[in-house]
Amino acid sequence: MKNNKLYIVSTPIGNYEDITLRALRILKSVDFIVCEEIKPARRLLSEYNIQKELIPLNEHNERETAQEVIDKIREGNSIALISDCGTPLFSDPGHYLLELALQYKIEVAPIPGVSSLMPALSMSSMRLEKFYYFGWLSPKKEIRRQELNRLKKIKEPIVILDTPYRLLKLLEDVKNHFGIHQEIFLAYKISMEDEKYLRGSVEKIISIVNKNSLKGEFVLIINNRGK
Repeated sequence: MKNNKLYIVSTPIGNYEDITLRALRILKSVDFIVCEEIKPARRLLSEYNIQKELIPLNEHNERETAQEVIDKIREGNSIALISDCGTPLFSDPGHYLLELALQYKIEVAPIPGVSSLMPALSMSSMRLEKFYYFGWLSPKKEIRRQELNRLKKIKEPIVILDTPYRLLKLLEDVKNHFGIHQEIFLAYKISMEDEKYLRGSVEKIISIVNKNSLKGEFVLIINNRGK
């Protein structure tokens, strides 16, 4: 394996068996692994009996740590970047590290794998020739309202993410802006033992979420195109 290289390695979002053979080979071969947080990274790597020196890089230290990582690569080391789960740089830290790597003309290689987006889209049963990925709504009430008003004008399936504790709040916001009969799809805890895929009106899904006290990672798709 060539040194002086940065690998962007995708890891499972729930089920540890979803990792690719190539990702395992890279993680075993690199000199260091850059991660969001130490504990989740150690827990992940222990599943595959991989022991590597970990370098935490997150929103609190990215500027200074990114330069340290670049220096290590320029000294001849190979490094893998992982997030807590899924595909790095997808609503995760690491963008500044990538910018520096490109500035220093360091070779960067993506190692494809799991993300929550494609399983949710494929399970939605919606027509997906086109869709609109919005990502995370603002937690600020007025900005969030403005974002939802803009999204209502987009006549395509709309993908939204949010934190687990705001799932019910998000569904209530969708009901208030799109109407109680708006068709939605909720992919909940994808690939985990208690995964759920819920389809129907936003009113129906709110009832299910309330009844089962659902609070976990999710992807929400609003079928704003209609049937």
